[in-house]
Amino acid sequence: LFPGVRQAQWLTKTKLVEGLPPAVQGIMDNPALGLQELEERAKHAVSHARLWDTAQVAPRREQYCPVLFENLIHICRLMSGKYPSLSKRMLARNCRIAATWERESILLQVRGLSGILMNSMTPIPPVASKEEILATKEHVLETFYPIAPTIDLQEVNVYKELNDRGFRDGYPYSHPHTLFFLESANVRTDRFRPEQLRAKMLMFAFGNALAKAKALHGDDPKVLEQPVVVQSVGTDGQLFQFMVFQLNTTDLVSNDGIKNLVWIDSDQNLYEKAQCVPEVKKRVVTKPAGISGFQPDTFKKFLALYLHGTV
Repeated sequence: LFPGVRQAQWLTKTKLVEGLPPAVQGIMDNPALGLQELEERAKHAVSHARLWDTAQVAPRREQYCPVLFENLIHICRLMSGKYPSLSKRMLARNCRIAATWERESILLQVRGLSGILMNSMTPIPPVASKEEILATKEHVLETFYPIAPTIDLQEVNVYKELNDRGFRDGYPYSHPHTLFFLESANVRTDRFRPEQLRAKMLMFAFGNALAKAKALHGDDPKVLEQPVVVQSVGTDGQLFQFMVFQLNTTDLVSNDGIKNLVWIDSDQNLYEKAQCVPEVKKRVVTKPAGISGFQPDTFKKFLALYLHGTV
């Protein structure tokens, strides 16, 4: 999506709210959860991914980005001792999604691999109140006139309108919780730019929420009595994007009425720099190897999204 999140907002009939919702922020700010106790582990996780888990002088992004993700997920799982319901989660890799909807007179589809998907036995509760949802009626969606909002979308012949999350009926972990997108290509031009990554995160969070809503409530367009919430996290191994999406309606044809909601916290560095090799001048180490500028709040946001829906 060339225009990025603005185009994704129009395609999904969504209002943007900057920052994370109060429900997630409350988890971060709750001292009783002891999130600070895990900060040192998170620092070691970064050092392990960037400095230790390689025989090379410096690991490539395609190596350290997935290792960092696995390390952070491992730290999150340590909280299951305090909150046993966290064990009722499952990570699905290479999961395919198909979701179809009509926007104005255009038939749209999201199809393809939707990153690493964490599913749960129970859904995330709505993060916006009924009053906040009703207030979205007044929101005016941005248009791109005279440019069509579908300008750079791929046109295909659709022979079957699919709404499928890729899981069989009866799968116990049936509720989408969080999507993780790892932009681990070593060459910069092969990676999504942050704005395009956020648009991709929004489209696939919406697709998973829409497919789930249609499985629960049928294909008829309607305002949902119980909104569907799906989260998304994107990273290149250093810079993180955080998102919480709430599907309030499957009535997407017109610009009028209830809108969906998305909260986005953009461009959060987990650390400033990884010095893989010490810098030496005149036989004196001027910059030792190590991680500098570790940002504990970015780690807390990652952990808070993981805990959201349980804590």
